[in-house]
Amino acid sequence: MNEELLKESVRNFLIAIGENPDREGLKETPNRINKMIKEFKSSEDFECKTFSSCNYEDFILIKNIGFSSFCEHHILPFYGVVHIAYIPDGEILGLSKLARIVEKYSKKLQVQEKLTLDIANELKLSVKNKGVAVIIEAKHMCMSIRGVKKLNSSTVTQYFSGDFKNTEIQQNLFFQIK
Repeated sequence: MNEELLKESVRNFLIAIGENPDREGLKETPNRINKMIKEFKSSEDFECKTFSSCNYEDFILIKNIGFSSFCEHHILPFYGVVHIAYIPDGEILGLSKLARIVEKYSKKLQVQEKLTLDIANELKLSVKNKGVAVIIEAKHMCMSIRGVKKLNSSTVTQYFSGDFKNTEIQQNLFFQIK
């Protein structure tokens, strides 16, 4: 990341919208934006170590994993929760790894649909499974503060593979989430 270019760009943006970047409330804004972007883009590397499933055969669900990201169309935040489930096939992941996967993929400009697929694909690659499900519910600032300005709207995306294509298993999953 080019921090100096980012700070200069923020300063130029402020000038372009008719603001004085040297006034008291805006002097540190380029530095604050730089710090925010560095924080947003930070994601630690981790290893997805697996463990024996002890013959556990039902789905494992981690729900309400909070996240925030930025819409690539308007560079405005979207945020919400991710529910991740998988059906083990002889091995399981440590629970924190699921939250780390969400964190890893939420730290970039994107659309919610891509985030859903990225999380699902990483989980499919990280642990032997009989199926993966990812459901994301998010609020998009591009919907609430601009355009149609619908404050309470949320967007739900979902991905199902393997045994989660079974309607009965999906219904059980939805029951657990709600």
